[in-house]
Amino acid sequence: MKLLKVAAGVLNQIPLAWEHNKKNIINAIEEAQRQNVSLLCLTELCISGYGCEDAFFAQNTIDQSIASLLEIVDYTNDIAVAVGLPLRHNNRTYDTACLIANKRILGFAVKQNLANNGVHYETRWFQPWNPYVRDEIKIGDFSYPFGDLVFDLSGIRVGFEICEDAWVANRPGRMLYERGIDIILNPTASHFAFLKSQVRERFVVDASRAFGVSYVYSNMLGNEAGRMIYDGDAMVASNGELLVSGPRLSYEDFLIVPAVVDVELTRLNQTQSRGNIALAYPNLRVSDRFDWPDISPVIQKAELEAWERGGYLKEEEFARAVALGLFDYLRKSRSQGYVLSLSGGADSSAIAALVFLMIRMAEQNLGLEGVKKKLGYIKAIQKCESPEAMVGKLLTVMYQGTENSSDDTFNSAKELAEDIGATFMNININGLVETYRELIEAQLGRKLSWDTDDLALQNIQARVRAPGIWMMANLNNSLLLSTSNRSEAAVGYATMDGDTAGSISPITGIDKHFLRGWLRWLETVGLNVKNESTPADRTGSVMEPTASDHLIKVKGLHAVNNLQPTAELRPLDKKQTDEDDLMAYDVLNSIEEAAIRDKQPPVEVLKLVEVRYAGRYDREKLLVWVERFFKLWSRNQWKRERYAPSFHLDDHNLDPRSWCRFPILSGGFEKELADMRDWANEQKPNSRKGKIGF
Repeated sequence: MKLLKVAAGVLNQIPLAWEHNKKNIINAIEEAQRQNVSLLCLTELCISGYGCEDAFFAQNTIDQSIASLLEIVDYTNDIAVAVGLPLRHNNRTYDTACLIANKRILGFAVKQNLANNGVHYETRWFQPWNPYVRDEIKIGDFSYPFGDLVFDLSGIRVGFEICEDAWVANRPGRMLYERGIDIILNPTASHFAFLKSQVRERFVVDASRAFGVSYVYSNMLGNEAGRMIYDGDAMVASNGELLVSGPRLSYEDFLIVPAVVDVELTRLNQTQSRGNIALAYPNLRVSDRFDWPDISPVIQKAELEAWERGGYLKEEEFARAVALGLFDYLRKSRSQGYVLSLSGGADSSAIAALVFLMIRMAEQNLGLEGVKKKLGYIKAIQKCESPEAMVGKLLTVMYQGTENSSDDTFNSAKELAEDIGATFMNININGLVETYRELIEAQLGRKLSWDTDDLALQNIQARVRAPGIWMMANLNNSLLLSTSNRSEAAVGYATMDGDTAGSISPITGIDKHFLRGWLRWLETVGLNVKNESTPADRTGSVMEPTASDHLIKVKGLHAVNNLQPTAELRPLDKKQTDEDDLMAYDVLNSIEEAAIRDKQPPVEVLKLVEVRYAGRYDREKLLVWVERFFKLWSRNQWKRERYAPSFHLDDHNLDPRSWCRFPILSGGFEKELADMRDWANEQKPNSRKGKIGF
């Protein structure tokens, strides 16, 4: 056996935060050295940060990255380390992975396939590298190999697939296999999306089997730049077997996930392969001496964490991803806390619960003192003796009622705030609403009424709430949380500068149908968490579930879970509900997926929802709803352009700055909607007369 100890290194970085990023990398290297790791793979573009956007065009970004790299080199004695950084070569910018060993730069492997779909725009900043091409790049007084490289370290051959390289059909791993590779390193910045970790695991394990290699996969961690959340997925697979996988969605600055791999066993796999031509390509090989220490065999078997095995994976991932996203957004923006207009409805209640989970999950992971240290700049929490006490310092909620507000929503808001420990405020804004109403009536010379001025009278209530809650955010030096969800964003069911006001919109990436089910789950089932964290958790060891595992539930959601969602902007006797204003939320989500994600025209959307909801809704109702969706979608792109930054949670969303671009002014699908109506009328039985019209 030829055993090597390798590791995936997960990092929580910040774009352009040179000292923070460098310190994090050095700390991770030193931890790997303490664990006797010989080969460490860190994350994509970890020196600069992945989300630098147009700052990648700046020469200063390249210069600072190189300066950090040269300092990091000095910390690599007796270890080989891969670090990511942008480099400029022949007036083009490239996404590279630098392999360092024993305080020497060996060369730079360059990314060959750039992500340019969904949330990614890498081709805006980077140039892809061509396979089988090697060049040299000068840094300081020395030139280094640059391009499609295999590193031969005393007979152990190491190659790279950088993030998107592994997601394409003709992946570089196939070419590395032709060269008799032993280990493939994959430094990546793969954004979080529901259930995506399962996809990653498949291509890591499959690559290790198909190419007969050991495969080390290292993903970024946390809310790096504002919208994307990274789950810190880290895996090592060998010969088709997953050896280890690290904890996901951690609150640590870094994680080391080590494994022992057998090079002779993977070589045996390649030796026994048939019909494959082994091509050496010596001009693409970079050889150097490296002393691989003797390693004893270990028993390794990857295990999912307890929360990933409980049957509620999407609910768990949503809670953990958004909570981590909020935590990082808070500390990286150096804000003192969060402020929320808590209406007692599902959306604002979900956000309040997520802030509570943010603290509870951080405390579970880091311990109370660890949270205080991580948020050391917030003096108000340093004497807190419980997570609930921290919530009181970090979350202020305000119920702002009018004559149209009910006792049910007030009690719902108050019950939740008391249960999670948030600071609760209650003000009545009816006088402010009436003042604005009277001022406008005086100028118009007439009374406003619900019969003629419905929308304006609804919106003024929502807008009047904004100044008071913004004032609290300013007084507390806190971030204001906006409460719109994705279902509302799709059809513009939101008051601009009212419920859309805020610094961050944490649930705009999730639909209302899921959110309501998630709230019931959080009340009755809850998150599966360990009772306490241990140092082993934070260095990458896979922990077995123990009897100390328990659940975090939010009983204060009971009231909101028994309410019908309503904006409460019309008089109570009108019995306003969201679904009466719009349509059934599950149908809305189905229409959105078909129309926006799958780019289908109205008639095809109607055909799909007819099949999906057969027996529940007739064609006439579904046709009305499909038409309503397309019209409202087209009219409200300007609103989506103005939403506060939101988290990307699905592998599709409605954010025009990260996934879905649509013209602010358009034809509004007029011809397509007419085609749908014509089709619907043609399908009607001859016994029925008349047309479906609007």
